Amino acid sequence: MAVSRINEAGLNVNQYGNRNIIINGSQIVNQRGTQTLTASATAQFGPDRFKLIAGGNVDNLVATIAQDSDVPSGSGFANSLKITTTTAESAIDAAEYVYLNHTIEAQNLQQLAYGTSSAKEVTLSFWVKSTITGTFAVGLYKPDSTSQIHVKTYTISSASTWEYKTVTFGANALSGGAIVDDNGSGIEVAWHLAVGSNFKGTDTSSGWAGYSSASWGNGQGTDAVITTTNATYQITGVQLEVGDTATDFEHRTFGDELQRCRRYFQKIGNVSGNAYTPLTPYFDAASSSVGYCPIPLIPKMRTVPSFTNSGVGELGLSIGTGTSAVSAAAVQAGQGGEDFIVIKFTSSDTLTQYRPMRVYANNDATAFLAFDSEL
Repeated sequence: MAVSRINEAGLNVNQYGNRNIIINGSQIVNQRGTQTLTASATAQFGPDRFKLIAGGNVDNLVATIAQDSDVPSGSGFANSLKITTTTAESAIDAAEYVYLNHTIEAQNLQQLAYGTSSAKEVTLSFWVKSTITGTFAVGLYKPDSTSQIHVKTYTISSASTWEYKTVTFGANALSGGAIVDDNGSGIEVAWHLAVGSNFKGTDTSSGWAGYSSASWGNGQGTDAVITTTNATYQITGVQLEVGDTATDFEHRTFGDELQRCRRYFQKIGNVSGNAYTPLTPYFDAASSSVGYCPIPLIPKMRTVPSFTNSGVGELGLSIGTGTSAVSAAAVQAGQGGEDFIVIKFTSSDTLTQYRPMRVYANNDATAFLAFDSEL
């Protein structure tokens, strides 16, 4: 190729990697499985890095967030995120809201140069399908330092039909617009599904502005996804990239996306069809009743994670040739970090000090250990 052809016009920009700032935009990683949002559990992750959030005393709504195999034909996607309203909210009161969230780590956004004269535009693109038509708000919210927001709208024209949407957000050159270079929340992307009147009235569609509650979901034209029983809303192919033009979706391998997701959430176990999956490496009993197991976290997590497990009775110890039921206690204070964590296991049987053992799923294919450092 002549040297004169080696320039932007002569190259296929879609060959370049790391354009997509969104993690798991194709919804292929789904470590948690189907989750249900209720009045008592008003924030639930579905496919990794995407979370359904309700607030303001939403009291009737029951909705699931799940991975689904329904995708746009010929798009190259295998999965979508699907929200289903199984019990509708009777009405959206002034202080109520429901939205789909994706939060981006601040240090992954430094290329946007926010708060400077060199700030960049970004374009959000995605495929969407819903049983409800109408005007929907989608926004970027910057909680970092000075809270700022930019909300625009898109239209779903045909019910139960996949449609491709692109929305370009202006450069944020405002004073206080800088995103701190750390591991906190940089930008939240919010796809609004229901918006009470308290969160409408301030228009930021023309550019970034200081945050006010009245700007949160301004422009939302319908709440029917949330107020209609069996209504559905699906999304896939989510991409956020620098510039004013959407390019073809950047497909990454499952392994690549999984590693990115595991910075925020790691789950061990819950292997379908295998009721005796080992959940930990071998470790030694510290006494006749207690073992401390160091578990490597790969990759290094965003912060020291919180720890949950599938519950007493779903774990067991391998002790030589025998087994013993155990309970998994909380992570011990001061024992752990972003790249490893120590868990204390307590056995109701007598252990032999220094004898190697490991924890496994005790005849339960859903048993798990989970580590969470989500934003």
